[in-house]
Amino acid sequence: MNKRVIMILIMGFFFSLLIPKAANACEIEFEIKKGKKEAYQVGDTIVVLVKVALTHRSCPVKMKQTKFSMKGLKVVKSTPWKQTAANDWERKLMIVVKESKEGKLNLTAIRECEKDGGFGTMKLELAK
Repeated sequence: MNKRVIMILIMGFFFSLLIPKAANACEIEFEIKKGKKEAYQVGDTIVVLVKVALTHRSCPVKMKQTKFSMKGLKVVKSTPWKQTAANDWERKLMIVVKESKEGKLNLTAIRECEKDGGFGTMKLELAK
């Protein structure tokens, strides 16, 4: 190959590194506010604060449409969504640890929209 083709390939590679990666339209985070431990036993209760930041500002999806899925956990109480800033929302969940066949405890939040939505997950350890 001649030097010009090699130079074009090298430059193309470096320009591909500058292309922005896909980003979620929402950032979802979890924070344990009460009952934090290294490992949890069946019956333990924890309070989790779910924070959602709308990075694209206006979102056509209502906060109530945020979906939660769990493995080895069960929500027993929750607060309504509360707006804390222009694009920030939060909600508390009271969660009880239950039996898990796989030995995994996961809490996942998903927001689906045409702007890539949002996804967040929290993994906890089950005591052996």
